[in-house]
Amino acid sequence: MSEAWGLMAEFATADALLQGARAAHAAGYRHAEAYAPFPVEGLAEALGFERTRVPLFTFLGGLAGGLGGFFLQWYSAVVDYPLDIAGRPLDSWPMFVPVTFEMAVLGAAFAAVIAMLAGCGLPQLRHPVFNAPDFELAMRNRFFLCLPAHDPAFEREAAQRLLASLQPLRWVEVPQ
Repeated sequence: MSEAWGLMAEFATADALLQGARAAHAAGYRHAEAYAPFPVEGLAEALGFERTRVPLFTFLGGLAGGLGGFFLQWYSAVVDYPLDIAGRPLDSWPMFVPVTFEMAVLGAAFAAVIAMLAGCGLPQLRHPVFNAPDFELAMRNRFFLCLPAHDPAFEREAAQRLLASLQPLRWVEVPQ
C-alpha cells in the first residue's frame, strides 16, 4: 500500500472540531486543515492562522490603479492631445477625480482577488482529501480535521494517538 497523504478525523459538532484543532495546534501541527459545512467562529485562530498580506496587496493595487488612471488622463489631456477649451488649464485635476477613483477601486479589487487566490493556493481542482471516505459530508453535517503527512510534526503513531484521544466519530487515512 502506498504512503498515506495524512490522517483525518470526523466529528459530529463544531465544538468538537474546534477542540480538536486546538489540541492539534498544541501538539505542534502547523499545517493541520479543518473542513466544516459552515464558518466556525475561532477555528482559524485555533489552527494557528495569522494575518494575511491580502490587505497590503489590495492597497498597493488600489494605489497603482489610481495612479495609472490619473497618469493616463493627464498624459492624454496635457501631452498627447491638448485642447484649449474656454481658457481652462490643460492639467485641471478636478476633472480627473472620477476616473482616478474608479481605477483605484478596480485595481484594488483585482489585486485582492489575485492575492486571495494565490494565498489559498487556488485554483486547485484536485486535493487528496476528496478521496477520503465520506468526505462529501463536510458539505452537509460533518466536521473534519486533517493532519497531513507533510507537516514537520507528523509521526503516524503519535497522530493516531492524538486523533483517538479527541474521541472522533472515526478517523481514516487520506490516500494519495
